[in-house]
Amino acid sequence: MKTFVISLGGSLFAHNTIDASYIKKFADIIKPLSRNNRFIIVTGGGDVARNYINALDKIKSNETDKSWAGIRVTKLNAYLVSKYLKTNCPVPNKLSEIRSLTKKHKIVVCGGFKPNMTSDGDAADIAKIIKANMLINLTNVDGLYDKDPKLKGAKLIPQISLKDFLKIMKQIGHKAGQHFVLDLEAAKVCEKNNIQVSIINGKRLANLRKCLISKPFIGTVIY
Repeated sequence: MKTFVISLGGSLFAHNTIDASYIKKFADIIKPLSRNNRFIIVTGGGDVARNYINALDKIKSNETDKSWAGIRVTKLNAYLVSKYLKTNCPVPNKLSEIRSLTKKHKIVVCGGFKPNMTSDGDAADIAKIIKANMLINLTNVDGLYDKDPKLKGAKLIPQISLKDFLKIMKQIGHKAGQHFVLDLEAAKVCEKNNIQVSIINGKRLANLRKCLISKPFIGTVIY
């Protein structure tokens, strides 16, 4: 049995309206595979969380308050996804609950836990705690590119070491507006704990299934 941690970006399903059809398609892939594998799914907040954060901005709330608002939205998203997956597992409130829940349930869905932490960071911490076989980050691009994927001639990097990936991240880590396929802090946790990461376009769910059953897929493996 393998254990997978999946960071499910909120932008994939939590827009100003919820994309229920996407959640169902995601659940239809995960549920059958949970017979022989264990899954911990970490949901992001998406546009819904950003709407709350923007509203708090108007009254000059501090970063911690805004972060907690986002966390609460991720937990609501986790509750929704767990219902589509038909798991009887409760949405955990503490990171320390994950280990015991995975002993009782094949699928655990959770939101965020700590303020000022991304869903990628939470997913990396969970992967470390439970010694997961792989962390899968579902994002809105096909993987890591040698330059901005919007630019002509950008090439997908199918494999890269965590050490080399961190070098790239540190080089571009402070450029405003830069889109990352994996949070820098999450990458540090994965490198320190030797956690393999797969970056996959969340809109191409067939690729997710291929990855989970060890077949060739379009994406980036960070090892």
